[in-house]
Amino acid sequence: MGLENFPDVFKELVVENLANITEVSQEIGCGEGTLSRYASGLSTPTLEMTVRLADYFGVTCDYLLGLDEDSAAEDFLPCPPFAKRLEEVLKLFNISRYKLTKITGIAESVMRYWVQGKTQPSAESIVKIAQALGCTVDFLIGRCIDL
Repeated sequence: MGLENFPDVFKELVVENLANITEVSQEIGCGEGTLSRYASGLSTPTLEMTVRLADYFGVTCDYLLGLDEDSAAEDFLPCPPFAKRLEEVLKLFNISRYKLTKITGIAESVMRYWVQGKTQPSAESIVKIAQALGCTVDFLIGRCIDL
């Protein structure tokens, strides 16, 4: 499974929860057009929107993004700011930001903006980092404590 499965998982979750794009949009505070682009595969969510959607549907971010077949619904921790969490994870895995940029292909300037809190990573970037480190997206963002 991979991020390319996200649109299908998202649409299935909408149907399984007897919802529609309008209801989900109102509940999570996101435009209907944005959610429609997610459903059609034209775009993927930001980190913040990924967490909002996963919380709304009661699933892991990994399941929502199409990376895991098990939704493993549980109580999730509130996510710390990504800049802080990224530094914690890099220390835990004993890897530098420079090395992570080389492994993932994500530009150092992009990571610098994350660390400075100027921008938030996309779902694609989060998935690349999690895969490079061999951990789940939920662990990477601090939503759970299990690798």
